[in-house]
Amino acid sequence: MIPEIGQFALTLALMTAVVQGILPIWGAARNNAVWMRSATSTAFLQCILIAIAFGALMRSFVVSDFTVLNVVENSHSLKPMLFKVAGTWGSHEGSLLLWTLILAAFGAAVALLGQNIPTSLKARTLSVQAWISIGFLSFMLFTSNPFDRIFPAPLDGNDLNPLLQDVGLAMHPPLLYIGYVGFSIVFSFAVAALIEGRVDPAWARWVRPWTLAAWVALTGGIALGSWWAYYELGWGGWWFWDPVENVSFMPWLLGTALLHSAVVTEKRGAFKSWTILLAILTFSLSLLGTFIVRSGLLTSVHAFAVDPERGIYILGLLVVSIGGSLTLYAIRAPKMDPGGLFAPVSREGGLLINNLLLALATATVLFGTLYPLFLEAVTGDKISVGPPFFNASFIPIMLPLVIVMGVGPFLSWKRADLPGVFDRLKWVMAITLIAALVVWYVQTKGPALAVLSMAIAVWLLLATLREWSLRIKLGQVGFGESLDRLRRVPRSSHGMTLAHAGLAVCMFGFIGSSAWKSEEVLFVEPGTQIEIAGFDVTFEGTERVQGPNYVAAVGVLRVSRNGREVTVLRPERRTYPVAQSQTTEAAIRSTPAGDLYASITEPANQDMDGKWTLRILYEPLVGLVWLGSLMLVLGGLTSLTDRRLRVGTPKRKTAVAPLPIVGE
Repeated sequence: MIPEIGQFALTLALMTAVVQGILPIWGAARNNAVWMRSATSTAFLQCILIAIAFGALMRSFVVSDFTVLNVVENSHSLKPMLFKVAGTWGSHEGSLLLWTLILAAFGAAVALLGQNIPTSLKARTLSVQAWISIGFLSFMLFTSNPFDRIFPAPLDGNDLNPLLQDVGLAMHPPLLYIGYVGFSIVFSFAVAALIEGRVDPAWARWVRPWTLAAWVALTGGIALGSWWAYYELGWGGWWFWDPVENVSFMPWLLGTALLHSAVVTEKRGAFKSWTILLAILTFSLSLLGTFIVRSGLLTSVHAFAVDPERGIYILGLLVVSIGGSLTLYAIRAPKMDPGGLFAPVSREGGLLINNLLLALATATVLFGTLYPLFLEAVTGDKISVGPPFFNASFIPIMLPLVIVMGVGPFLSWKRADLPGVFDRLKWVMAITLIAALVVWYVQTKGPALAVLSMAIAVWLLLATLREWSLRIKLGQVGFGESLDRLRRVPRSSHGMTLAHAGLAVCMFGFIGSSAWKSEEVLFVEPGTQIEIAGFDVTFEGTERVQGPNYVAAVGVLRVSRNGREVTVLRPERRTYPVAQSQTTEAAIRSTPAGDLYASITEPANQDMDGKWTLRILYEPLVGLVWLGSLMLVLGGLTSLTDRRLRVGTPKRKTAVAPLPIVGE
């Protein structure tokens, strides 16, 4: 009965979304206030109905209702409760329902918090959001119903993919989807503004909090997924340029550009057309990621194994949403007032360079991700575009961007005094040069690009701290006055400082763990000794451990340094009898200096009886990848608490009605 309630709620949600998609936007066209205000009630109702459906599916997983096909294929009665709950979104159908719930929740949030948004803009925005919901609700009901029944019901289920039975990955999809789907409301604001023919600083102010919230969630989701891959997959890396990793990274890159572009539109009334285009393209890349993951185009540890017919349906949604919005943009954008003028050397100029480099980096990742798929479709040839291509093409684009990030906050709006900027940064440049020489001295074998990258990361960190110290006049006035100035600095400025410093910290981790890591892969048996990065490691054998729904072989690695024991590592190789698959649980000794990382697998060669394949690595500074990611998230959250970014403010002044589109 509960699954039928969920099915009925989804059907009602689709009907509600149709009403929300038509009535408010029609009311805005006819200036009918009652029809426009209906968007608020229908947005709430749609969200409630989808939440009921999601709760019904979760209840089916929690009680192991094996009359529901989705539960049979993705759960088991012996699975721990946390992973039963996570199984709700661990399948194609369940993750799609979560996606749609978040989509409706963002619409309801705008309806609730956007009280000062003009009624016509709010109505159009919620109507556009409803049409996105219509696409996904219909896709779910007609091709991917999460409540399909199976009779007779089996005694037990097939279990969730063991790779997904992890706390980190249980939280990874919701965060990632909040990021993906969060950009949908920015897309809806952009399309609504194009329909209305009005883009001004107030519009940018309304868009910024939603953009920032989506960016924060996407940052957290990507970081959590990276951490999961690091300790779960046993490869010893945190990023592999997997196509499905790339499709989450591309919206993050363009979303970062969108954040900075919206600032210029708000502060100076410039970049209006560019901000609108970025809003459209960022969500379009989110939809593209959905298509790639669910179309059957590729096989990945992240991808859902689904049939191509579903991919064709999503491709249709992709064509309609992206094609329609870009067509509207092509019609309306040429009529937009370009906004405030500025000199090349100015904060606007710095942010323009920032945007162009981020867009170029996104295009590079997009090409490397899609080219193999197009080549296989056209010629049948299969090629792999991996780290060598991305490292050679992506890094040279990003390093100049980081240099500009250090300078940008020192530039004034409209026109900047470049010699004065460099005068304030002279000590930063001097210390950066010293840091580069120190790194070169310590790592005489290079590589040169790693040394240069480390120096640029030092530059960004020191420049960020220098700008923050100048803002509060640290060392120039009394300490008490500096504290008082610190309290008066807008929280968005503190958030920017924290985020920029976080990126620098991330870079330390990226560079150290990539350029200077040590790795050994070898066959071991009890008594085998390995030396790596100054550590002496002895393999003492394996122990058998029984888990709740798995059996594990646990390796015992005794680690010493200079004759003194420092730790015992216990990597696991787990076997899941129901799913008939195995997973790796790495053992990691983490310190600020780096990680000692070990994983074990059974040799493919049957002649190696009694031996194990041991992968052991030392990765310098790798923990800074996640420390920096946490700083990025905290920086974004700090900015969100700024009173100037409270959702729904400001009101447009009725005395002055700017019309940025010429000829209207």
